[in-house]
Amino acid sequence: MGGVAVTSGGLVTLQEIEAAAKRIEGIALRTPLLPFPELSEELGGDVRLKCESLQRAGSFKIRGAFNFVSQLPREELERGIITYSSGNHAQAVALVARLKGIRAVVVMPTTAPGVKVEGAKRLGAEVFLAGTTSLHRESRAEAIAEEQGLTMVPPFDHPFIIAGQGTVGREIAEDWPEVEVVLVPIGGGGLASGAAAALKALLPHVRIVGVEAKGAPSMRAALDAGEPVTLDRIDTIADGLAPMRTGDLTFLHARELFDDVVLVEDEAIREATSLLLSRRKLVVEYSGAAPVGALLSRAVGARGRKVAALLSGGNLDPALMEGLARTPS
Repeated sequence: MGGVAVTSGGLVTLQEIEAAAKRIEGIALRTPLLPFPELSEELGGDVRLKCESLQRAGSFKIRGAFNFVSQLPREELERGIITYSSGNHAQAVALVARLKGIRAVVVMPTTAPGVKVEGAKRLGAEVFLAGTTSLHRESRAEAIAEEQGLTMVPPFDHPFIIAGQGTVGREIAEDWPEVEVVLVPIGGGGLASGAAAALKALLPHVRIVGVEAKGAPSMRAALDAGEPVTLDRIDTIADGLAPMRTGDLTFLHARELFDDVVLVEDEAIREATSLLLSRRKLVVEYSGAAPVGALLSRAVGARGRKVAALLSGGNLDPALMEGLARTPS
């Protein structure tokens, strides 16, 4: 791939993703790429599921968090780390801190699902709740970091984070080199950016399609405007896909590497979550099910194509499971 060095503000390179893969080896799981015969038959293609919902701490986030923290100087580790997150990155940072034997503080929204708040606490993090948007929690985290001398672990817009998340794309390329389309959910864009960097380098023919909730289209809006923009409001059941603004670095990756970004209604996301639970016995949170929602709603066509849908997380509120299990699919 023709990316420039990250020190000059360019794209994350395959070499950096390979280095990240070595750092996280034995820490992050190599998650399975599972066939979905029923959906494949319905859509007329070959659909497979990259199950980061089965990852440690319940999402892909451990990949980037561990890659980032592993490169911090000893003195910063000793002071401790902090982050802001809707939930999955918070849990990943908490797990990394536990593995490293250091202090972790996380700032989450007041509306964060209880399963994610309790998950961060169970892993040993000190949890603060602040506001309802990504801007609220980012501001609070920066203030705490300044007061207490903690090092910020950014949720998505940093080359170390993107490189760590890129190991997911590397695994897809190794496990299914014939894949033609890869669907990746977009929150801040770190996962999609890293996956695209790896896949475009290893399998140049692959089409990368980002999937956003229609009620929180931060990357779609940025691409349409030619630069990152701050949304006036967000409205989606997919809490992990709801930042007010995409990152500058993730926007650069999207502009250069994505083939498309599609929007999916909450109804399709809910249907996909139910389908994954009932047909594949996979517990996937709304954010992680969005790529399957894009297939069900025909926002992306699968007929005659080999399609990998990346299920980014499995931290679904247990209170939702009974209703989803009963939903016709």
